[in-house]
Amino acid sequence: MDIRRIAINNVTEIIEISIFQTDYKGQVAKRINEKMPLATVKGFRKGAVPKDLVEKQYGRGIKQEEVKKVVDLALERFIQTERLNLLGTPLAVEKEIFNWEMEELTFQFEIGLAPNFELDLDAPTNVVKYIVTADDKMIDGQITRIQKQFGTPVSQEIVAENSDVKGTFSNQEKGIDNQITITLDIFKEKATAQKFIGKKVGDVVTVNTKGLFEDDHQLMDFLKVNHDDVHGLEVDVDFTIESINETKPAELNQELFDKLFGEGNVASLSELKSKIKEDAEAQFAEQAEQKLMDDVINALIENTKFDLPDAFLKKWLQTVGEKKLSPAEAEAEYAKSEKGLRFQMIEGRALAQSDIKINFEDLKSFTTRSIRQQMAQFGQANPTPEEVEGIVARVLSNQEEVKRLSQEVMKDKVFELIKQKANPTTKEVTYDQFVAAMYGE
Repeated sequence: MDIRRIAINNVTEIIEISIFQTDYKGQVAKRINEKMPLATVKGFRKGAVPKDLVEKQYGRGIKQEEVKKVVDLALERFIQTERLNLLGTPLAVEKEIFNWEMEELTFQFEIGLAPNFELDLDAPTNVVKYIVTADDKMIDGQITRIQKQFGTPVSQEIVAENSDVKGTFSNQEKGIDNQITITLDIFKEKATAQKFIGKKVGDVVTVNTKGLFEDDHQLMDFLKVNHDDVHGLEVDVDFTIESINETKPAELNQELFDKLFGEGNVASLSELKSKIKEDAEAQFAEQAEQKLMDDVINALIENTKFDLPDAFLKKWLQTVGEKKLSPAEAEAEYAKSEKGLRFQMIEGRALAQSDIKINFEDLKSFTTRSIRQQMAQFGQANPTPEEVEGIVARVLSNQEEVKRLSQEVMKDKVFELIKQKANPTTKEVTYDQFVAAMYGE
């Protein structure tokens, strides 16, 4: 047997395996002998078929099976011996004509190699860590929405300036079909709101999307238009009125406070504002952390240049999975996954370059947080410490779970290192400013 590597480029190679009769002949002969007592050929009793006829009938198939076993085992051992770090799995190079009668049989496998590259976590970046604050305008707006949400609807015959109008925005060509309740103050121009005044249930009001709202991004909320389509969108949409109500705002009293936050937790308007600010900024902090994560990843990918075996991986994607992909589908799938693959390479290199370790306390703390989050999702916001500790103990008694959770903890630690090394600039912004930064505008 002879095995060699043939470089195509720095991340793609061919493994060529040549085998000879001595590599498989003995096993083929053994299989033929095992087959003889079971062989059936017309004109001969079972078990009495001449060996040459058994070889003629079954020999080719047995030979191909045994050759495949030899080649597959040789390929696996060669990859291990050479310590090849593969992306994907080897792809057999198909030949239009293959002569199984040759004394030397040669097989080729294309492989994609993980790239070797330098990672500089200390390279300067322009990453910003946003501290998003809830300003007075936002808090007052939230209080108004709460009063309307818990207010009393009063049916109206016609639309007035203070009406809540339920209806459906539609445009068949653009696939817009969104039922929503609106107020007339959402529109940028007063002339647009005036189109609704005096209308009744069943009436249709046509508006144009260009300049419909103060911010084009609001088209995403009210019309369910994709972000990529909102800028420059200039089409007529119909709003079909389905109901008209005037909402009598709920009073800002203890009954409303208790309904919102539980009995006795909020007792005044100032406390309500503080609670809204606290909850909103906690929510904003999660969104800001996600943006920071995305920005750090993008900066690392931009600053860390290396080749991937693109052509090989696109071919490989066509062969994996239950449904075989066309070249075009594989191209699209690769485009979606390339960024994640690049960060996976960077993450692995960051781990290799660091001295990060995890201990049992790290694992226990991570598991405890995860359990509490899961319980909160199912309505158990305040479980007792004993309940949580019991679940954590059961989870950590499962070795498979410990292995999985250890990987999660390690990934968290790696990212914390990456984030720290990125040295982001801190910037305090309002939520509106944060949204503009998030979409790069």
